[in-house]
Amino acid sequence: MTEHWKTLIAIGVGSAIGTIGRYSLNLLTLETGYPFGTIIENLFGSLLLGFLTAWFLVYVPKEWLKAGLGVGLCGGFTTMSTLAADATFLFQTYKPFEAVMYVIGSVLGGILLALVGYFAGSFLAKKIKERNKEVNSA
Repeated sequence: MTEHWKTLIAIGVGSAIGTIGRYSLNLLTLETGYPFGTIIENLFGSLLLGFLTAWFLVYVPKEWLKAGLGVGLCGGFTTMSTLAADATFLFQTYKPFEAVMYVIGSVLGGILLALVGYFAGSFLAKKIKERNKEVNSA
């Protein structure tokens, strides 16, 4: 099997898992009447993608694994279109303050959590790499 097909299959599997996770989380939070599921998905997805980005700079994976987890899993779990639809719904139901806070919290929170994930992934990956060097040199 070529690398191209491995990558496409990994993206498909990752996106299926991410989408099922997103759908399940939305079902759990649906009765609140507020798009908590979408906020959680996008914020956690940003954190995870930030972590994976930093981790993959230290431990360079096969392309299919990187694409499967990043494009597939994180891409399938997070959702910009639902964020836009939820914000539009809040505006249409005469809740402009909630809509603005929802968008600001989602965007700024996503960027902040991506940075937190990046720094955590970088720290952890470097720490593990150092420990492995110590063990291998002993």
